[in-house]
Amino acid sequence: MEIINISTPTIQLDQLLKWAGIAESGGQVRLFIDDGLISLNGVKVHERRKKIQPGDIIEIQEIGIWKVMAE
Repeated sequence: MEIINISTPTIQLDQLLKWAGIAESGGQVRLFIDDGLISLNGVKVHERRKKIQPGDIIEIQEIGIWKVMAE
């Protein structure tokens, strides 16, 4: 499990994945979601702009698992 540090109280899922270099674009995030590959704290994600906060765990099947932490 890798750590992603954020300096804000929340961040949108698509922004986080692009900022961390996990996804190249919002369109790629949408494809991950449409294919059912992204889970947030063990629950499938259905919205690209889902609010993410420190302590959340994001998993993208066959790509990786990340824990979001406050800077």
